This record gives sequence, C-alpha cells and structure tokens, in this order.
Amino acid sequence: MSASASIKSAAKPARSSQEIRRSIISAAGWVACGIGLLLVIGPLVDIVAVVGINGASAFSVKLFTTNGNGMSGGLLNAIEGTFLITLFAMFIAVPIGVAAGIYLSEYGNNRLGAVIRFMSDVLTGTPSVVLGYFSYIVFVLALGWKFSLLAAAITIAILIVPYLARITELALRQVPVAMREAAFALGAKDPTVVFKVILPGAMSGVVTGALLALAISVGETAPLIYTAGWSAGRWQGHFTHEPIGYLTYVIWTAYEQPNSEAHALAFAAAFLVMIVVLLINIGVRLTVRRTKFV
Repeated sequence: MSASASIKSAAKPARSSQEIRRSIISAAGWVACGIGLLLVIGPLVDIVAVVGINGASAFSVKLFTTNGNGMSGGLLNAIEGTFLITLFAMFIAVPIGVAAGIYLSEYGNNRLGAVIRFMSDVLTGTPSVVLGYFSYIVFVLALGWKFSLLAAAITIAILIVPYLARITELALRQVPVAMREAAFALGAKDPTVVFKVILPGAMSGVVTGALLALAISVGETAPLIYTAGWSAGRWQGHFTHEPIGYLTYVIWTAYEQPNSEAHALAFAAAFLVMIVVLLINIGVRLTVRRTKFV
C-alpha cells in the first residue's frame, strides 16, 4: 500500500508558485465579484422590501376611490394625473423618437445626423430639473399656459425623445444589410423597405426603447413640479390653465411630513409606481418574445 501511495504522489506533480498565485488571484476575483453583486442587489432588495411591505399595508379601497391633497386622503387624482401625463407624453414622443431613429439609422451618415446624435447625447445627460425649469419659463410663463397637463406632457416628451431616438437607431442598425438589399432588389421603395422590412425586424428593440421611455415618464418628479403643479381634484378636461396631480408628487411631499398617515400614503404611491413599472416590463417582454417567434 505504501508503495502504491508513493507512486501516486510521485505521478501528481507539485503545483508551481505561478499556479498558486493564479489560483489566489482567481479566488480573490470571484470574491470581489460576489461582493460587488451583493452591493448592487442588496440595496435593491432592501428598497423593494421596505416599499413593498409598507406600501401594501397601506392599500385600501379608500386609497383608490378618493382624492388626496398630497399629504392625506386617497390617490385617485394622482393616479389619474400620472396616467394622463404619461399617455400624452408617449403620444407626442413615440412618433418623433421613432422617426428620428429611422432617419439616423438609414439616412443619418452626414453632418446633420452627427449634430442630432450630439444633441441627443447632451439632452440625455441634462438634469431633468433643468429641463423642468426651462419648460416653466417657456410654457408656464411665456406662453401663459400656467401649471397644466399640456406643459407637463410636452416636457416629459422632450425628456424621453432622445432615448427613443438612439435606442431605435441602434435597433434598426442590428437588422442585417442583406434584408435591405433583398428588398431593394425586389423593387421595393424606401418607405416600403423601412416600414415593411426594417422596422418589423427591429420591433423588439423599438418596443424596449418605448418601455424605457414609459418607465422614465412614470417615475419623473422634478420636471412636473415646474409644469404640472398639483391639484387636489380630478382633471376637468382642460389642457392648459389647470394643474394636475401625479403620484411622484405624493411621494416627494408626503414623506417629509411628521405624521404616520402621510408616510403610509407616500409608501402606497411608491409601491404603486413600482408595481406599474414592473407590470409594464413583464407585459412588454412577453409580447416581444411572442412576436419574435411568430
């Protein structure tokens, strides 16, 4: 037995110092990656847990059937206002953003395309509060619209158009050139190639861009403070000269109050925004996956 053990030990070469050093560096790298992952996931899990537990406990029938003043009451007016601002902002931004992305992808290899890309990058890096103050000066004061739905929707649309344009451009560029050449070889004109071949082929990317824009519009606060104002009542159908409520205002205002009722309202609004964004992500991804294999 001792002879066979000595043969096995002799057959297995000793690890060199370089191999040991590599193993130590590899182990240290895996540990650092694990710590980094925990640092990213930990706060996210903590936020979701805190908002989910406190927000769900504040849910009631009254919350969804009564108006609130931003610090007490319900969320009916805030839910309606968030829905309307998001709806009209997307209605304005999606056609403009997708059209800009099509131009940049198919015809934007020139100086104008470079200028549009540069301005889009600058606008995406501009703090939203700056855009809100600009809209306050232009729409609320100069044009005399006052705090209103239209001022808020246009401001959010301006904010999300660059994201839509650049993501649409990147998605369209992923469509193989051979598909374009085949369509042109069959005699198709530019509009047919774009809307019948290229755009359907990049639809998942375009929808992803719209999803990102939708999430941004639902979660914005600073631009709306300067443009939408706040209303404790429901929307009366006026696009100008009428302030409107929204959920992020409730989160921003109610949590600063010293009473538990306001805190519960803020958590409920935050949880509602989080749930809406999550459902939008899940629904759109399921739709994209289904259309991808049709």
